[in-house]
Amino acid sequence: MITAYSLNESGVQIDTLGIEDRLPPGCIWLDVVEPEENEREWLDQYFVEEVPDTEDLDEIEATSRFFTDKDGLHILSLFPHRAGKDIRNINVSFNLRKNILITLRDDEVGLFRLVRNYLKRQQIDVQAPLEIMIRLFTAKVDYLADLLEEVYESLEEASQMALRDQSSERDEVLKNITVQEDFNGQIRLNLMDSQRSMRFLARNSRALMDDSQLIEVKEMLRDIDSLLPHTSFLFDKINFLMDATMGFSNLEQSRIIKIFSIAAVVFLPPTVIASAYGMNFRVMPELDWAFGYPMALAMMFMSAASTYLFFKVKGWL
Repeated sequence: MITAYSLNESGVQIDTLGIEDRLPPGCIWLDVVEPEENEREWLDQYFVEEVPDTEDLDEIEATSRFFTDKDGLHILSLFPHRAGKDIRNINVSFNLRKNILITLRDDEVGLFRLVRNYLKRQQIDVQAPLEIMIRLFTAKVDYLADLLEEVYESLEEASQMALRDQSSERDEVLKNITVQEDFNGQIRLNLMDSQRSMRFLARNSRALMDDSQLIEVKEMLRDIDSLLPHTSFLFDKINFLMDATMGFSNLEQSRIIKIFSIAAVVFLPPTVIASAYGMNFRVMPELDWAFGYPMALAMMFMSAASTYLFFKVKGWL
């Protein structure tokens, strides 16, 4: 799908384009989502270099994510997209030129819909392609901050459950901690990627920026710098909660093993006595004695009781 955002007297006009259409006058943002082959061919007419494909969007080396060429400045950046309780990172290609911003991605991103709605309702004012790019990254950093707050809240709840040491809740606690660890990792990855993107933008697009835009980019970088320590703290807290939960689980298992071990030791002397009188020797005086059976039972009971009392005195029970 190809969407064009054009400036006119009433604000920003949003049009969905087909392969037979051309860019409308005043277009400052061309957003391409999940392009088909014929749409890529249509897009070729606006690129001197090659249009990025799926493999290009998945590149991880810095030289492939941040560079300039004949088409202008290129930034490949991760954007979080939440579907239900899951968060996925989606690579978005930005091609910033003097008169237009071209974005390309292989999946929908909620933050792009958010900015689209803001533009549609004229809740934000943009006059240049660079402003749109800054708005997208600002929305991204704000969203990542909100996600960090959610991780804090979830971990606080998990810590309360973990410290209650209830075995019925342990599986749920471990699952929640694992999910929050994944969330925190993706948030940190997005923040670090945004930091590199904004630094590259500030270095290479200074001529396109006015003072207010430069200040906004620097404030965004300061926000990112303030959020990154939170992710490090959360990793430490997640590791602590994981260790604590596993420690409680190991203690419970140790208690169970201790019970079985003590039971085995308590019943060992009676087993020895019963084994002795179970031997098939001809001469065993107690076999013909009327009180032999009660005596054997009494010996087994006394040996088990004495072993139990010995453990009790030692404080092992």
